[in-house]
Amino acid sequence: MKKLFLLIATASAFGFMLSDATITKKERKFALKLLADTENGVLNSVKGLSDAQLKFKSAPDRWSVEECLKHIAISEQALWQLTSGTLQQAPNPEARAEVKTTDDQVVNMLEDRSHKVQTTDMLKPENTPFKSAPEAIESFQANRVKLISYVKTTREDLRNHVATLPIGKYDCYQLILFIGAHSNRHMQQIEEVKADPNFPKN
Repeated sequence: MKKLFLLIATASAFGFMLSDATITKKERKFALKLLADTENGVLNSVKGLSDAQLKFKSAPDRWSVEECLKHIAISEQALWQLTSGTLQQAPNPEARAEVKTTDDQVVNMLEDRSHKVQTTDMLKPENTPFKSAPEAIESFQANRVKLISYVKTTREDLRNHVATLPIGKYDCYQLILFIGAHSNRHMQQIEEVKADPNFPKN
């Protein structure tokens, strides 16, 4: 009986430590909703578009819908590689104190299209492995399914694993929000392309 009590107490303590080290239910719910909503946003924005519509460019230096999709898909991969690589390092609670951006600020910053930025060469559409919009969509959906599944079940200490980006420090939970908000940023860009008066009717 004493051994059983000890076993239960140990298991309870271990469960408490697991719970303590991971994200809260509210954080998990917020991330899952963001990922699901932004995935649907991208897919709905390109649903039924013809090849001419996918390839239309309002100007030589502007991206087409297809190019936006390629960028979204390759960024999805790159941002997750950054996140998973950061998680493989030892947790660093001291670095967490250097994170100055709130979760809401991360999402708002990424979704704000009034502030334009140049992407890195490796994330430019012409440098991706995708040959077409359908290929990019397939990759985007496959990676988003994996990410949503991960967020649903992870017990990893996302908050105390911190990555340094050129624009600041972010914990791994925020990097996941970064992924969702980034796809929404470029969904807005797709809608801007579609709103051009010269956008093909079909």
